[in-house]
Amino acid sequence: MDSSQIVDDTTAAVELRALSKQFGGVRANADVNLRVERGTIHGVIGENGAGKSTAMKILYGIYRPDAGEIFVGGKKCVWASPSDAIAMGIGMVHQHFMLAGPYSALDNILLGAEPVRWGFIERKKARERLESLARQYGLPVEWDRPVEQLPVGIQQRIEILKLLYRHSNILILDEPTSVLTPQETSDLFANLKKLRDEGKTIVIITHKLKEVMSFTDRVTVFRAGKVTGEVETSRTNPQELANLMVGRKVVLSIDVPPARPRPETAIEVQGLSLAGPSGSRHKLSDVSFSVKRGEIVGVAGVEGNGQSELLQALLHPRESRCRTAGPVRYLANDVTVWDAAKIRDLGVAVIPEDRQSEGLLLERPVSENFLLGLQRSDAFSRAGFLRLRNLEKTATLAVEEYDVRPRGLMNTAGQLSGGNQQKLIVAREFQRQPQVLIAAQPTRGVDVGAIEFIHNRIVRARDEGAGVLLVSSELDEILTLADRILVLYEGRVVAEFQRADVSERELGLKMGGG
Repeated sequence: MDSSQIVDDTTAAVELRALSKQFGGVRANADVNLRVERGTIHGVIGENGAGKSTAMKILYGIYRPDAGEIFVGGKKCVWASPSDAIAMGIGMVHQHFMLAGPYSALDNILLGAEPVRWGFIERKKARERLESLARQYGLPVEWDRPVEQLPVGIQQRIEILKLLYRHSNILILDEPTSVLTPQETSDLFANLKKLRDEGKTIVIITHKLKEVMSFTDRVTVFRAGKVTGEVETSRTNPQELANLMVGRKVVLSIDVPPARPRPETAIEVQGLSLAGPSGSRHKLSDVSFSVKRGEIVGVAGVEGNGQSELLQALLHPRESRCRTAGPVRYLANDVTVWDAAKIRDLGVAVIPEDRQSEGLLLERPVSENFLLGLQRSDAFSRAGFLRLRNLEKTATLAVEEYDVRPRGLMNTAGQLSGGNQQKLIVAREFQRQPQVLIAAQPTRGVDVGAIEFIHNRIVRARDEGAGVLLVSSELDEILTLADRILVLYEGRVVAEFQRADVSERELGLKMGGG
């Protein structure tokens, strides 16, 4: 059935009434009431673990509520699975995209919704319709390239086109800009506004107050599983929303005092190059820089310009296909042929770019994840045996200090929301009392209260003498924290600035190759 026939213009697109959901002993939602008007962009915000994603997954049919009701276009609905929600015109783009990397954009969109006639898939007909949708909504895509070869921003377009191809009138986007650059974010919201003006309803789960204020029509705030406020965006401000999210006054922008770099070099790279696939340009070309102890050096760049390759070459120099005109050094030690474990033993802490694949064992308990990389330290090991009481005591204090929710050490890391997974990693890495900190996207998917905490912690590490390399796609984060800023474009360092000497606009131009 075409879901466009279902929506009643006189009623809300979506309404949740007294919705509740519990997982074991954890209350995720409690009496949630939420109304989303048709043809609007509605923001859903809250701290990590506040229940916003759970409520939207109930709306999409992933979870079944313990109590409460769902109405779509004024009609009461009960879902057995997401297929029922899709049939009613609801689609969802998850924070971690659900795409099959080796397959083309066209195949990913058709998967599960193939137009078949006489036993054959009508690919030409499907392609023509998709090309029409892409033109209509300004979402151009290379249809035949494997998805894994496409930039993250294009992958997100594919996810949105997948929903439009299935006649979705209500689109739920979970943290849609968490992996996008500022330019891609602007493009995304321009496209979403076009969808809204065509009559679509957009629900955005986010933690970015700047985007909420710029692009939404109305905002619902979650805290501790409940709705604590719902306001028209034009009648509120970032400070009020932050206070509703956290339940206290939040400092939205920290003051970072000038650095006092020490003479010792924490990281030094000379002439680092990394070859790309045969016939393609280098991933990295003649990259040289240094980081002093007691300073933060930021790396800014549009995603896909060599940041990931730089991190891999720094953290796994022996395994990387890199050719250097000089060594990679940490704290005056040439580590070019060292493995990652030996590098870590120097006092190097790492907040990885991909928390799920590089930072955590998702099926293992929080306590074991907190121990990763620390199991040989004197604090947690003696005569080859783990000091379990010390581990439990230290991990419990860290989970409380860094506000990892839920608190239980026996919860698996996979049971935590993305932001709480990030806070767990940050807690573990600062337990090292690092002399060198490599922080890649340290606040990706993290709420405003935790951002304040993590930023302060990074600055404190700098002031205690650590050399910090900060790689972030968040320009606000780079401009707030970094003492010096390197711009990476097409695998080369094309500019270097002192923080006080560069504007966001100038930095953005250099990131685009200008």
